[in-house]
Amino acid sequence: MCGIVGYIGTKKACPILINGLIRLEYRGYDSAGISTIEKDGISVMKDKGRVKNLYNLKGIDDLEGSIGIAHTRWATHGKPSKENAHPHLDNSRTFSVVHNGIIENYNELKKFLSDNGYKFLSQTDTEIIPNLVHYYYSKDKKDSSSASIDKKDSSLSSTDKEDSSLKKGDCLRFLRAVKRACDDLKGSFAIEILCKDYPDNMIVVRKDSPLVIGKGDGENYIASDIPAILSFTKNFYFLNDLEFAVLSRDDIKFYDDNLQLIEKATKSIDWDASSSEKNGFDDFMLKEIYEQPNSIRETIGAKFSEDSDCEFDELNFSKDYLKGLDKIFIVACGTAMHAGLTGKNAFEKLCKIPTEVDVASEFRYRSPLVDDKSLCIFISQSGETADTIAALKLCKEKGAKTLAISNVIGSSITREADYSIYTHAGPEIAVASTKAYTSQVVLIVILAIYFAEILGLSSAEIVNLKRDILELPKKIEETLKCSEQVKEFAKRVYQEKDIFFLGRGVDEVVAKEGSLKLKEISYIHSESYPAGELKHGPIALIENGVTVVGIMTVPELVKKTVSNLQEVITRGAKTLVITNQDIDKSMFDMVIEIPNTNTFVSPVLSIIPLQLFSYYIAKEKGLDVDKPRNLAKSVTVE
Repeated sequence: MCGIVGYIGTKKACPILINGLIRLEYRGYDSAGISTIEKDGISVMKDKGRVKNLYNLKGIDDLEGSIGIAHTRWATHGKPSKENAHPHLDNSRTFSVVHNGIIENYNELKKFLSDNGYKFLSQTDTEIIPNLVHYYYSKDKKDSSSASIDKKDSSLSSTDKEDSSLKKGDCLRFLRAVKRACDDLKGSFAIEILCKDYPDNMIVVRKDSPLVIGKGDGENYIASDIPAILSFTKNFYFLNDLEFAVLSRDDIKFYDDNLQLIEKATKSIDWDASSSEKNGFDDFMLKEIYEQPNSIRETIGAKFSEDSDCEFDELNFSKDYLKGLDKIFIVACGTAMHAGLTGKNAFEKLCKIPTEVDVASEFRYRSPLVDDKSLCIFISQSGETADTIAALKLCKEKGAKTLAISNVIGSSITREADYSIYTHAGPEIAVASTKAYTSQVVLIVILAIYFAEILGLSSAEIVNLKRDILELPKKIEETLKCSEQVKEFAKRVYQEKDIFFLGRGVDEVVAKEGSLKLKEISYIHSESYPAGELKHGPIALIENGVTVVGIMTVPELVKKTVSNLQEVITRGAKTLVITNQDIDKSMFDMVIEIPNTNTFVSPVLSIIPLQLFSYYIAKEKGLDVDKPRNLAKSVTVE
């Protein structure tokens, strides 16, 4: 969940590294640091707090090095502090390392290294990495048989496994030490490593944590996320697990886990670099809320028209395969899981296929009944969500076909899955997801239409649904006009301690997402419930002055939801209602009217006032909307 950046070229590395960290601060903001190779060896500058604190460090303006690594931290092992901030050095100051992920066996490794004379200055799991690399580096022999932690040889058993391109002086000793250290690491990691003995090279490696390499002209860039380096290049390499890259200014060599040279092609990413700028908005979150008309247009793309069937060039599902499915599983975390719940509604009603939605962190541990008659769909904005990737791997082992929905081309989940489709929402910088969520909802509903048409279940309902999807961008623009009305209500309730969200059918899914948004950025305790469950316990929490938010877009359920809201009004609750139905508005404290649309995609419109509601409450409280406490954008640890 931390952010990492690297640079090797002819320019001063320091300003490039700090610029990249600022663009990655949504990944972690407990502490930050950079390391460069200077004339007198490795330099490390780091401090507790936000990236901007680096500008105040004595000597940072004097750094001249043109090779460096950088890190912004989301604390896992050890409290936020200067000592625990990355980069970390080995005892001899030969190696400098930044790391994203978790080393699960770091206590065992730390004991091993301590027994061999190494001292530790931090509480982190990361600090064992440079010292372990140094251990193997200092022990290196041509036919190395150094003992690993479990007394087995974790290094290459013979030199004939090494690629013939590895010649003496070509980072051989450095690369072998890094490879042996990685053999001993259990867990997830994306690592950048500098070595003072090789001032013109750096090595990077990844396993279950994101890492991209950007190719420039006489320079190369590394980052955990594309937006950090998008202003420098649009050509990227993506590493698979346990692949190593040795970078110089003019070249990149890639090696597999046996240190065999491998070829990699670049992928061009057509995101606009300005997407990672605020462009006049106060916050990224507000900007991204207002980008939703365009993100939906891009997600719809040319997948269908009113008069044509849906097309996914990336997919080749047959009618026989879809008819043979016993079940669809949708697996995701947080907001993406809420998008999945809208997919359940669409797959079951349009395709008549039973569908389950699971929280990824729980999925593997309930022994899911997945087999070759299951289609498993995995949703992840970043494509790097650790729990979701682990669930995907389990489903593949059980013989199911897997399909990834992501916003990031080349991300881990898209490389693991049998099939991948993309939302094309563009970079989303704010930690709380907005445009990625609505794009996921639209894409998964289009996927359900696509399946229904393959199955021969086309109907007038689907024709009308497609028309409504095509009209969504314009209707989102209309919905955004409610901003001032929402802001007014937010000013009335921003000091609340508890807020409740109610809905029925797909509106209950929107209630879940609205409640999550409020928790994420305002730190107000909130709960969502199916409106009909209110009297089965939660109504005991309703007292005079409590705020209740109701969502009503499903025509056949409106009267029942109105009755449920009447129950809380009777007990003194303040009410905010989001609706596109004909109701008695005088009953409620405030009613936000949104355009009418098909209930399959009404969550796209009804969530927008709730995104704004959370945003304006957080602003009234003076909170950092884009970087809420304790949260990071991409959850790459389990």
